[in-house]
Amino acid sequence: MKKWLQLALVLLPSLAFAEDVPTLDSGNTAWMMMSTALVFLMTPAGLALFYAGMTRSKNVLNTYVMVLMAFTVAFVTWIAVGYSIAFGTNASVGLQTVMGGFGNMFLNGISWTDLTSVGSYPTYVFVVFQGTFAAITVAIASGSVIERIKFSTWLVFVALWVAVVYAPITHMVWGGAGAYLFDLGALDFAGGTVVHMNGGLAGLVLAFLVGKRAGYPKVAMKPMSVMLTALGAALLWFGWYGFNGGSAFGASSIAGLAYLTTTLATAIAAITWVLIEWIVYKKPTLLGAASGVVAGLVAITPAAGFVDVGGAMIIGAAGSVIAYFGVAVLKKKLGYDDSLDAFGIHFLAGLWGALATALFALDDKSLLWDGPLKASGDRMGQFLVQLESVAVVGIFTLVGTVIVYFIASALTGGGKVDEETESRGLDEAVHGEKALNI
Repeated sequence: MKKWLQLALVLLPSLAFAEDVPTLDSGNTAWMMMSTALVFLMTPAGLALFYAGMTRSKNVLNTYVMVLMAFTVAFVTWIAVGYSIAFGTNASVGLQTVMGGFGNMFLNGISWTDLTSVGSYPTYVFVVFQGTFAAITVAIASGSVIERIKFSTWLVFVALWVAVVYAPITHMVWGGAGAYLFDLGALDFAGGTVVHMNGGLAGLVLAFLVGKRAGYPKVAMKPMSVMLTALGAALLWFGWYGFNGGSAFGASSIAGLAYLTTTLATAIAAITWVLIEWIVYKKPTLLGAASGVVAGLVAITPAAGFVDVGGAMIIGAAGSVIAYFGVAVLKKKLGYDDSLDAFGIHFLAGLWGALATALFALDDKSLLWDGPLKASGDRMGQFLVQLESVAVVGIFTLVGTVIVYFIASALTGGGKVDEETESRGLDEAVHGEKALNI
């Protein structure tokens, strides 16, 4: 017995510290599980309330259920095929630049005991974490077409879009060695291009394809409850700590940096939006403050783990100005009906944040992933890389969304509700329910 004990004391340390045997990090596991729960909260609670409050009373319930069902359908699609396309590793040579293959469909080949190479937490947790990103991205697009898109068309669109558009873009940016934009050295800490540009532009494309609401822009379309929208914005801000902090993939100093920059950029963005309203309209509004919060969150997302206090303040303030311009000026000038300003806030602020990452990222090799700035301190080279990344994502989203919409529309007999349904309101006409039975 004594000999066996002596042998164990000799062998166990060598096994425990063997480099080729990953060890579960319980701290990082807890961090990522909590971050995942926070990101989940962003969609069926935060975004759903944020959008529902800005909708006319006859369509509030429909707006909420569109976001809720976007999450459920998107997540099932993510497990079925999306994760494999985004993070799989068996794609044939040549296709690896845009997709990971189909070898991990329904998580085939992934065990519950597998750990991630970065952070050493369960791969299943990473799958769920990334699935919540897929869900909120497509849910963002719903804000551009609420009050007139067919519910059946929307559900089919969600399933197809996650697989055809979202997953390949995710692979190109975050898919690791061999992926196009990853190899290029593009920096996107938590989803400026992958999530916000992607979802915001998809929303604009849908707005053009589905068409305008009846009476827009001549008929007043007042929000049902600004208070609901403000509550949604607060929940989004809360959940965003999982969004940006979790993208450090562990309880680390980089996660702490992301927490700080996320809070600061968002605060300065809200102040900026309110000041603009105060100057232009002489009235600071709650809706404006809530919009500024979301604009700041979007703008800092791609840069959260790369910039310092000064960079965060500039990115947040400028992001708010750019988003305000998109909502208050650009939409009126071009005449498109982006119902809840998914394009104005998410695409434009996300575009700014992606480009600003090159301008304000710290020249610190311990923070940067890759790219010209890390390799040689070439900031202009990094800006050109960021510019190419937003162009590629923009073109891919534009073309992919058009194709997916026409397929979804063909499968469901057209994408827009009839005039009677739109006039009556989608809550009762489609769902047989009211948001408020008073």
